[in-house]
Amino acid sequence: MSSDVRQQIAKRVAVDLPEGACVNLGIGLPTMVADHIPAGREIIFHSENGLLGVGPAPAPGEADPDLINAGKMPVTLLPGASIFHHNDSFMMIRGGHIDYALLGAFEVAANGDIANWSTGNDSKPPAVGGAMDLAAGAKAVWVLMEHCTKDGKPRIVQRCNYPLTAAGVVRRIYSELAVIDVEPEGLKVRELAPGVSFERLQSLTDAPLRMAANEAK
Repeated sequence: MSSDVRQQIAKRVAVDLPEGACVNLGIGLPTMVADHIPAGREIIFHSENGLLGVGPAPAPGEADPDLINAGKMPVTLLPGASIFHHNDSFMMIRGGHIDYALLGAFEVAANGDIANWSTGNDSKPPAVGGAMDLAAGAKAVWVLMEHCTKDGKPRIVQRCNYPLTAAGVVRRIYSELAVIDVEPEGLKVRELAPGVSFERLQSLTDAPLRMAANEAK
């Protein structure tokens, strides 16, 4: 996925975050969301390594090597931000104080199962990190990911093929093709990307989809 497409997804997610929400940014694409919060809005971004009040990425040449997120990428802090122990960060997560966890994923199932820590590929050691804690502790989990793998296989599936991170926790999926809600009745397409038809989206999705009532095919 190109950088421009990744930025587009991050920007779309930023629009939906409610004012005053406490939001954990998972490693990778989710960290870009902090770069797209409109001026005048307050979203409190959390990083599991012990940061609260994360701002946008630093300008070129202005990064502080001692100020990084959970993915070891340089970040900035907004006025009023806090730095604290890793243990305290996970107490926040496990205590239910995170409103939204924004995570990447290898696969998401129609019932909201998420697999994002192992593909079984021995050349890439699995890395659980804080994903299991976030999936269990956050009030809502949104997934940001490319709709298909590099070889064209759907990432949104009827049932996950990879080891699960958590069962039934994903509430919404953002890809370059659509915004999809995970509901008890199945997957509902909330929004199609410009130029994307429902038929094309369904052909690239393993699980059945339905359109939201206010959306046209």
